[in-house]
Amino acid sequence: MTSQAIFVLIVTLGAAALLISERIRADVVALLVMVILGLSGIVTPNEVFRGFSGSAVMTILGISIISEGLHETGVTHWLGRMMARLGKNSERRLALVVILTSAGLSLFMNNIAAVGVLLPAVMSLCRQNQVPPSRLLLPLAYGTILGGMATLLTTSNIIVSGALREAGYQAFGLLDFLPGGIPIVAVGTLYMLTLGRKMLPHVSPKGQLVRSQQLRLELANLYQLNKNLYEIEVLPDSPLSGMSISSGRWAQKTGLLVLGLIRNSHSQFAPGPEQVILAGDHVMVQGSPRDSVLADLGLRLIHYTTEQSTITDDTTTLAELVVSPHATFNGKSLKEISFREKYNLNVLSIWRAGQPIQADLADTPLQFGDALLVQGSAASIRLLRQEPNLVLLEEDPDAIQKPGRHLFTLLITLLTLGIASTGILPVAVVVMSGAVLLLLTNIVNANEAYHAIEWRAIFLIAGMWPLSTAIRTTGLADSATQALLSGLGRVPPLAVAGVLILLAFILTQVMSGQVSALVLAPLALSAAQWFAIDPRGMGIAVALGCSLAFATPFGHPVNVMVMGPGGYTFQDYWKIGAPLTGLIFLTILLGLKIFWGF
Repeated sequence: MTSQAIFVLIVTLGAAALLISERIRADVVALLVMVILGLSGIVTPNEVFRGFSGSAVMTILGISIISEGLHETGVTHWLGRMMARLGKNSERRLALVVILTSAGLSLFMNNIAAVGVLLPAVMSLCRQNQVPPSRLLLPLAYGTILGGMATLLTTSNIIVSGALREAGYQAFGLLDFLPGGIPIVAVGTLYMLTLGRKMLPHVSPKGQLVRSQQLRLELANLYQLNKNLYEIEVLPDSPLSGMSISSGRWAQKTGLLVLGLIRNSHSQFAPGPEQVILAGDHVMVQGSPRDSVLADLGLRLIHYTTEQSTITDDTTTLAELVVSPHATFNGKSLKEISFREKYNLNVLSIWRAGQPIQADLADTPLQFGDALLVQGSAASIRLLRQEPNLVLLEEDPDAIQKPGRHLFTLLITLLTLGIASTGILPVAVVVMSGAVLLLLTNIVNANEAYHAIEWRAIFLIAGMWPLSTAIRTTGLADSATQALLSGLGRVPPLAVAGVLILLAFILTQVMSGQVSALVLAPLALSAAQWFAIDPRGMGIAVALGCSLAFATPFGHPVNVMVMGPGGYTFQDYWKIGAPLTGLIFLTILLGLKIFWGF
């Protein structure tokens, strides 16, 4: 072993020690490794930063933008609701649905793409059911890895198949991995629903557990909305019938704020001033209606509305704002600053000195520190992030920003994933093309795209990339593999396969599965020839071994993608993933015995 290989081994062990101790963030450790290898000269300057342009990083960037588009237009919210119906509000059933859905998608598409599509849906699912993300995101990542082991379309499987073809052997067909892959999915799913589920942490990072319904209810209760919400009917002889809200001067004549209306059993919330009110409409209002005024205007009080859900839906929600210290409208009333016309939002209540103010809101001068409860579209509320006069405290994470563009977004996504699954073009190129198309059509703007990207995952993968290169180029991987194989002697074929699977597992933790497949595929074919073993069976062993990526966050990019949102630590992966690795290892050996005659 050369001095450079020894140095790389020391760096690898040191990085592993830091990651296990968790004294330094994992992405910072990765950047430290990148800098050390770059300064040592073992990897060239180009190789040091090559990870930032690697296919895995580019795929994550592209799929993050696509996922944001699906989230903004409500596709993932709908998918989350479908999964919630199947899960029937049971955490165990929800985990089963997540694992099987992710495994099913990974049969036909890249694992990173599958997680990218499902991640926001599962986050929405967690909020809807008050389940910590840490209870479902690791099953999501593991489900895609398990499903990928049952199909040829996984990158490591394709690499080994190509090595067989180049060596003159029959390449794998699309279904060759399925007989052994189905038991792998079954065993992995059973483990994650039993022992693995017990070890999953209960973590809600950054308040992500707060679901949208709970947020709306808490705001409504805090501001005591149930005290002044009413529903009134527009009678046929009403002079306001056939007039818009603005031309009918609803606020001036009734003293009420129109929050929504029901027409022919269809609800519309936060209607604009141009909305025409017709006879028979039921109008949701806020204020203190007077019977004499209602009678004069041909309006009838239906009932007292006690639930705030009657003024919100998936696209119209509640939010809490605070007047900033340097607001230009301090001391001015909502009417004076034309708040509703400027922001397209209804102010339902003002919180001041520990009490809600609900009377004469339009004429109440605003003060620094006032908190405003507003109702409006999710898109209008999102725009307040750039408003210097107001500070957005709370917004609904599941509110649909662009409800009218879901079909077009879904079409772009399906087209992108469909082309990517064929292998005609590189996955990274296809996914980035789909992302750019969403940007060009303004389904996702640039600021939203930057905000959606999981930068921790990007730096983690790119930072560890030079280590993978160094392990390969210094001969460290070859030396370890040859030393291990040469010491075996004459042993049963299943034992040889087991050693190669174990070696693939080890290499996959410090290299990507794709790189470890490139390193081990020719060695597996040599071992098959040396020990007189079926080379295709040995190829299956190595390919599946390269997918044993459960024990560390670095085994596969999907593990890194869920690490931040799930609040997982290195020890979580090892504690849950190591036993799973052992079970899948035995399942692979059993499959080789049954289906490949080892």
